[in-house]
Amino acid sequence: MPYQWKLAPEDLFAERYRQMVSSGLPAEDVDTVRSAVADMWLDQPGGWVYEWSRLAAGYARHHRHQRAALAYGWAKFPALTDDARRTALERQLEQYVLAVPGFKVGFERRMVQVLGEHGGTVVPVHLLTPPGWSGDAPILLASGGVDTWKMDFHGLFEEVALRTGMGVLTFDIPGTGECAGPMDSEDGADMVRALAADARALGNGRVLHLGISMGGHFSACSGLAGDVDAAVVIGGPVEAAFARGRTFAHGMDGIVGNALGFDHEPTHAELAQSWPSFALRPLLDLDVNVPMLVMNGAEDVHVPQHDTLVFEGRRDTEVHLLPDTGHCAVSKLPQVLQLMFEWMERHKASPR
Repeated sequence: MPYQWKLAPEDLFAERYRQMVSSGLPAEDVDTVRSAVADMWLDQPGGWVYEWSRLAAGYARHHRHQRAALAYGWAKFPALTDDARRTALERQLEQYVLAVPGFKVGFERRMVQVLGEHGGTVVPVHLLTPPGWSGDAPILLASGGVDTWKMDFHGLFEEVALRTGMGVLTFDIPGTGECAGPMDSEDGADMVRALAADARALGNGRVLHLGISMGGHFSACSGLAGDVDAAVVIGGPVEAAFARGRTFAHGMDGIVGNALGFDHEPTHAELAQSWPSFALRPLLDLDVNVPMLVMNGAEDVHVPQHDTLVFEGRRDTEVHLLPDTGHCAVSKLPQVLQLMFEWMERHKASPR
């Protein structure tokens, strides 16, 4: 069962405000919620999920379904720790589907059967396709991290489909969103491998992988192992982030602990027991990687610079550690996107 932990809403607003507004919510509406929220966990006036859900319901009444989906996305943040947040995720999906006619891309919700060591699981995925899609272009697998999931990143993934002409297959990483089970590096890598195999039949057979934040851990896995044809890693933890004794800022300990499947707030020692299986040193020591683009902000408080710079000097790998910006270089998103789109243009059609 999930758990709640001590978390100050004002800290989350300070860290995530830019992300909230850049995703498509009006600043004045975010400011209204910010002024009203006084507690992270109460489902009543002044509570995080209550105030965000009230904003979302207002959007829904006025048929602003995409904004409603975004607001419900923040209502269920930062983890599905209670019934109110699970309800917010259900309503986010409802509003997201209602918003489909307004999308600039084609949309299909698919259920992919993924077989693993402990049996099979069904992974809900969303396929976004650019206008005129005929299946003759590559497919880009795309995922966010432990607290920002496939529907939350719709605007970015839609832009990628429009700018590149690729189909974008979006999914939630294990332990998050609609993906059942705790977060596990090996299971996640197996899931990506299975999704890549499914994706090859949807496009021209070529598959790229974009991972953001913890999703970048899994795109690093797939790129280093050669499970896809090219990989983009934005703010992905790969090695130093999992060192023993590491702590996280802005409530990330609780977010990660919930994704890992803990039913109580874990001690640093308990968290540390999970880290060795996530460190990608065995893959970093190989030389089988596909072309990779690795980026992050130099001031990231969650992922050490090492986890970006460790890729420098690798074959077929381009690395950018951007100064004066933090996790995933969010404050320099236009520069990140420009670098990414230029790189994708060079690699989406090139042979392995």
